[in-house]
Amino acid sequence: MRPFPVGLDVAGRACLVVGAGAVAARKAAALIDCGADVTIVAPVVGPEAAALHAVVEHRRYVAGEAADYWFVTAATDDRSVNQQVFDDATAAKVWVNAADDPDRCTAILPAVLRRGPISIAVSTSGTAPALASWLRDRIAEVIGPEFEQYAAELAARRSAVHAEGRSTEGLDWYAQIDELAASSRLVGVSS
Repeated sequence: MRPFPVGLDVAGRACLVVGAGAVAARKAAALIDCGADVTIVAPVVGPEAAALHAVVEHRRYVAGEAADYWFVTAATDDRSVNQQVFDDATAAKVWVNAADDPDRCTAILPAVLRRGPISIAVSTSGTAPALASWLRDRIAEVIGPEFEQYAAELAARRSAVHAEGRSTEGLDWYAQIDELAASSRLVGVSS
């Protein structure tokens, strides 16, 4: 698989997580953190999933229900359930991720580093998730919290240009980023 990197706007959109163990809870929490309206479906719900701000339904997955959602995650320990979720989602043209099962995914979830509005995603196309997480953690050592301030400052500058009725295309943004980095004396960030 060679995934097409994309950021999905799930804010306010219905997303389904099938399963309610620790892995499913992490997947659901990531969706909730991005503003999704998450429904968790599982006959048994673990404490991590129960503690989330999600609709939790103590029941088995119902065939075909994936079609009612924008994004679906299958995270059960039952491969036949994960297969059913995958089949239903793909038939309905709904993106689906199956935890630890790249063959049953139309969407791979990368390891993500967030710094305010900045998202840095690292993927190994589902082949080595631990490596993706390790790389994300190494990047986090270089991309510190100050980058959130850089993003805010650059957003303000961009808005000011737009307010003047000008386009931001063609402006030397790299020079402005270098200026911000140099002013904070970051090693390895300024050119």
